[in-house]
Amino acid sequence: MKHKVIRTMYFKQVFDKKLAQYAYVIGCQKNGEAIVIDPMRDIDLYERIADKEGLKITAAVDTHIHADYVSGLREFAEMGVKVFASDEGDKDWKYEWLKDSSYNYELIKDGDTFSIGNIKFDVVHTPGHTPESVSFLVTDGAAADEPMGMLTGDFVFVGDVGRPDLLETAAGQEGAMRPSAQTLYKSVEAFKKLPEYLQVWPAHGAGSACGKALGSVPESTVGYEVRFSPAFNASDSEDNFVDFILDGQPEPPLYFGRMKVLNRIGPDYLGTLPIPDRISIDQMVDKGFPIIDTREKHDFMKGHVKNSILATFNNDFNTTAGSFINGENEYFLIIDEENLDEAIRDLIKVGLDKPNGFATIKDVENWKGSLQQIESLDFEEFEKRRLSEDNFVLDVRKATEYSEGHIPNATNIAHTRIASRLNELPKDKTLLVHCKSGQRASYSVSLLKSEGFKVVLIDDSFTNWKQPTPIVN
Repeated sequence: MKHKVIRTMYFKQVFDKKLAQYAYVIGCQKNGEAIVIDPMRDIDLYERIADKEGLKITAAVDTHIHADYVSGLREFAEMGVKVFASDEGDKDWKYEWLKDSSYNYELIKDGDTFSIGNIKFDVVHTPGHTPESVSFLVTDGAAADEPMGMLTGDFVFVGDVGRPDLLETAAGQEGAMRPSAQTLYKSVEAFKKLPEYLQVWPAHGAGSACGKALGSVPESTVGYEVRFSPAFNASDSEDNFVDFILDGQPEPPLYFGRMKVLNRIGPDYLGTLPIPDRISIDQMVDKGFPIIDTREKHDFMKGHVKNSILATFNNDFNTTAGSFINGENEYFLIIDEENLDEAIRDLIKVGLDKPNGFATIKDVENWKGSLQQIESLDFEEFEKRRLSEDNFVLDVRKATEYSEGHIPNATNIAHTRIASRLNELPKDKTLLVHCKSGQRASYSVSLLKSEGFKVVLIDDSFTNWKQPTPIVN
């Protein structure tokens, strides 16, 4: 007996390592259409994936107004692709750029359904992380009449749930934190009633600042999360859950507030990547735009162009650059040419759209002009200096790290928030700047020096700092 072959759905999770973000390309293999869920701004990535599978992207959707990157939804809308966006939440958290526009769009609410070929998406309002947050139950209609999984966005992660404090800590909506956590508790209670076998496909993994304890496993199930997630284990009562979920959340990077605004009012349409021309270091100095230097910290400290800001080309790159550079400004980039395309992709994701030119690392090394240096110390030498009235100790670790142990009288400002708190730091003293390893401190001293502060980098592991033994008479 011959069995009929059923062409079921195509499913691809697309991971961005630097922002720990998951987007999804889901396609109906019968009619050749595909949808992208939570796309980032460089949408050609998803187009290449779809093309390789013989699929055409006909729709795109966001689960919520993102805070950690610029959504690619507008890029798709400009191409004529139908876009779906939440119409839940209050008047302050709507997709303003879509309303009354000429784009092919549909605003969706709890209980709505839409389809891409045989693939059905049921909309579930899951507020708490944000008021307008929605998730999608996904049913492969060619194989089943019930959902196989849920695209949870920033609602449920593996081992965590989306942080409910960002409306207050990132977007400045005073008093929103605790009510949002209470709303999130109600969404969690509803999630517990879903079938245990449903797969959970989140929008972020370990390393994202959208939660405090995200796992590195890329997917889970409802049953597993309800049983083993610390957030769900704390949900035996609303008060316990709210206290647990608000405790220990990391400081949101400074650019999060700007991303919220851009994704609400509509980011600029790019169309193509804004790849800059190669220019000389002299041209950079003459024009005076901020310079993002992607070299290693030791090379930067030994010699850098005046007013350069260090954002080493690693997993911290776009989070650091986005927190230090205003998205309205043009900027220059120092990077090896083979990494230029990737770097620009990283930067446009955090709203840095205006690269004016780039130079290579060799260009800096061969430049005949005057490079600046920053002094570096280890903790042994630091301890000899720190009590001088001419010095000021700045700890740029997270507040949670600081609370676990810190140097007496040190001021704590997380490195991703420092650009907004420069007025709290003295310019008549030398700032001795440290973190856990020296890496975040290296970024911080570059910004501080460019702003006219006197700085010294403590380039050492914090475990090497020894509390002085009190002298007993």
